[in-house]
Amino acid sequence: MTYSLYALFGVLPSIIWLMFYLRKDSHPESNRMILKVFFYGMLAALPAIFIEIGALEKLKELNLSSNLLSFLNVFIAVALVEEFLKYLVVREKVLTSSELDEPIDVMLYMIIAALGFAASENILILFSLGSSSALAEIFSVSIFRFVGATFLHTLASGLLGFFLALSIFKTRSRGKIIIAGLISATLLHGFFNFSIIEMKGVFSFLIPALILLCLAVFVTFAFRRLKKIKSVCKIH
Repeated sequence: MTYSLYALFGVLPSIIWLMFYLRKDSHPESNRMILKVFFYGMLAALPAIFIEIGALEKLKELNLSSNLLSFLNVFIAVALVEEFLKYLVVREKVLTSSELDEPIDVMLYMIIAALGFAASENILILFSLGSSSALAEIFSVSIFRFVGATFLHTLASGLLGFFLALSIFKTRSRGKIIIAGLISATLLHGFFNFSIIEMKGVFSFLIPALILLCLAVFVTFAFRRLKKIKSVCKIH
């Protein structure tokens, strides 16, 4: 029964954010496509684990200082790997789909993939608590993930999705725009994690909160800007 609760409370934060962001689209996507991208986002979290472990081991072989090792692990082995895998889900499963017909869809599907990814992370973290965890502990972890890591995944991928949507209309500089978006999402993701792990006192809370606030404002205005672009995405 406990593990069923882990699965429920692991997915719930993602479902709540999913319901919130789906309301941003005035032309709703098909449930089949939403579930497909969400599911592949969940699957992407599995190779991320092995890649992150392998990358950390390679970094350790460089005999770096503990501070530099921690920095590179957070930004490259974790943040870059996760943002790139979520991007791959959308590139492979969405950008070639005939159902993609609006710029805002690209941003929305990046968020959906991120929510699937975060759901897998949440479930794995809850499972690590063991079989004797109290309901209050499960609930508190789920709430913390809802306002923290799950929201971060959502917003960072939303930012990347905005750059990806813009790149559709600028074919000559498409690669540069996507790389700029990936770097931006990676840096913000990395600074969020790094501040929680390495900083002490009020800064370990204040800086992550500020990053989430800035990202939330950006994503809100990005959605508004993309809604004004009515042309069909000709990217196939």
